[in-house]
Amino acid sequence: MISVSKDKVLNNGVSMPAVGLGTYQISGSAVEEAVFLALEAGYRRIDTAKLYQNEREIGDAIRASDVPRKDIFITTKLWPTDFINAEWALEESLDKLQTDYVDLYLIHWPFVGKGRAWKALENSHADGRIRALGVSNYSIKHINELLKNAKVKPAVNQIECSPFFYRKDLIDHCMANDIVVEAYSPLTRGQKINDPVVVEIARKYDKSPAQIMIRWALEHSMTTVPKAASKAHIEENIAVFDFSIDPADMASLDTLNKNYRAGA
Repeated sequence: MISVSKDKVLNNGVSMPAVGLGTYQISGSAVEEAVFLALEAGYRRIDTAKLYQNEREIGDAIRASDVPRKDIFITTKLWPTDFINAEWALEESLDKLQTDYVDLYLIHWPFVGKGRAWKALENSHADGRIRALGVSNYSIKHINELLKNAKVKPAVNQIECSPFFYRKDLIDHCMANDIVVEAYSPLTRGQKINDPVVVEIARKYDKSPAQIMIRWALEHSMTTVPKAASKAHIEENIAVFDFSIDPADMASLDTLNKNYRAGA
């Protein structure tokens, strides 16, 4: 069986769980319940963003949990409209999350002026309010631009990725620069979950199509944050460390790539 670690060590030595809970478009009591169920199921990573408007509820759920804060890896993100005052935006997120630090802080989208924001966030990284600093939705071009002047190399690039949107060139470029790739929307927001090839492979391994798609990302050395709100889906999505996919089946999944974006 191909071994896949439950944790990924970032380029600054910080350890990050390979599978986390995505919370996009989950809000209010629903996100509190999802976080509680995820922590109960063994998740130790929660992914959010200012854009999601659920940081306060996630903070409430974490504080109410029996799991110590130090054992939970929290990611949130800087929205482009806040790049002029990035440190203020970070403080706002920390206040809502009710924590003194965030484990990973990402620039949510590339934008004009990102270099200025990155420098400000490097200061927050230096003083411990950010344990690891990264980016999201960055192309090869954007990464190269950032690397020219960054004192702190981005640890993560969070991008949409699935067998149907397999961005091999970008993934390879990130890996060559010691940047961990994290796949969001790994389940194509359910749009391709019943693809015949995925379903057939899932049947072969006695797993669900979702588990096959998550495992595919892990075996390509990515981490991933599948969104889930129900107890069944939350538990299903993290039960992916007890099997591996044969190389031939991985190749079949790779051929599904059609640059299909599930997101906007």
